[in-house]
Amino acid sequence: MLEIEQHPQTNAIVICPCLANDRMVVSPESRLAEATGLALAIGLNVVHQEAIFLKEIKPATYYSKGFIEKMLPIVAANDVFLLVSDAMLSPIQQRNLEKALKIKVIDRTALILEIFGERAQTSEGKLQVELAHLTYQRSRLVRSWTHLERQRGGAGFLGGPGEKQIELDKRLIDDKIIKIKKELEKVKNTRGLQRSNRQKVPYPVVALVGYTNAGKSSLFNRLTKENAMVADMLFATLDPVLRKIKLGAGLEVILSDTVGFISNLPHELVMAFRSTLEEVLEADLVVHVRDVSNTDSETQRVDVLDVLHRLGLKNIENEDNYIEVLNKTDLLSDEEKQAFKAKVGRNDKKLVAISALTGEGCAALLKLVGEKLTAGQETMRLRISAADGKTLALIYAYADVMEKIEKDDWIELCFKASQKTLQKLKKMIALKG
Repeated sequence: MLEIEQHPQTNAIVICPCLANDRMVVSPESRLAEATGLALAIGLNVVHQEAIFLKEIKPATYYSKGFIEKMLPIVAANDVFLLVSDAMLSPIQQRNLEKALKIKVIDRTALILEIFGERAQTSEGKLQVELAHLTYQRSRLVRSWTHLERQRGGAGFLGGPGEKQIELDKRLIDDKIIKIKKELEKVKNTRGLQRSNRQKVPYPVVALVGYTNAGKSSLFNRLTKENAMVADMLFATLDPVLRKIKLGAGLEVILSDTVGFISNLPHELVMAFRSTLEEVLEADLVVHVRDVSNTDSETQRVDVLDVLHRLGLKNIENEDNYIEVLNKTDLLSDEEKQAFKAKVGRNDKKLVAISALTGEGCAALLKLVGEKLTAGQETMRLRISAADGKTLALIYAYADVMEKIEKDDWIELCFKASQKTLQKLKKMIALKG
């Protein structure tokens, strides 16, 4: 970890390299703005930011000799201690750049790992970040040690004679990785038990997903009247938050706010956070929140869908349990608002335009969520003993009662309910024999 808080000097340079022959979907300016936002998210003071075009990648340093010569006076004049490269650097390239510039150098993956390390609040989140960081660090030990030829003697299983320092360090990291994976497995089992307990109570789960800073937490707060952390920064939310909300007509759901996604999300993080993101995999409805005021909204949509596909939700955008929320409409011009309203009108079963900040469109969103979750409901007529308070309570809590007929010792109800509720109800009746 960078341990930035221990450094009185946090001046940094952010460089966004663009290859001349690349077909860029996102503009260099947007990429640079996002990279700078990532740097600001961990408290760096960005004194210089620049998008540069490269004819080719240099195997030794990634950047050309001319670039390094250009950066040296900027580094000296601004007392810079860190260069952030918005690209994947090999361990050798990173080490050579540090030698040439005489400052610390990190790439995009390391920067995102730093942010996640700072944001994690729960013990599970901290374990997941540490696992991702160790996995990343293990492949880059060549950069960390300048004494790779130093050897240590060893005995038995601790390492044979002449074991190199790097081999020992890799083994130590491997041991830590195994230990953390075991701890995460325990957490996963606990989460699985919690999920199975929720499934016993037939509440549908609605998962909010989206690109980082799309406004998921603002929408979560608006719908739940909670006070989850909201900030105009990337990855303000890291640990998942679950709350129960009422949609009306007897329908209650569990709303889940998840970690934001980002383009080129490190593979280590996707794998490490898989147990947390299983809330999305198990959700009855996936609500994809998009920042439509961002000029790269369409590209961000593709990035989010890519992560969902990697998690196992193949073709989720074409499923019935998927909604796209076009958020931050309050930042659009009147003309842009009309265009989005027309777009929603053409596909009102998949899209809804809102502003989580003002609340505009949130009622329509809740209505659409309710329609999606009740689409598979069945109508059932059931005669129940008037003394069977448990069954009656279940029906009134989780079903939409349309008709009620009372007699001396029994009650007949006609109601609509989800498959989850009906399964629970049939199980209860079967147990009573």
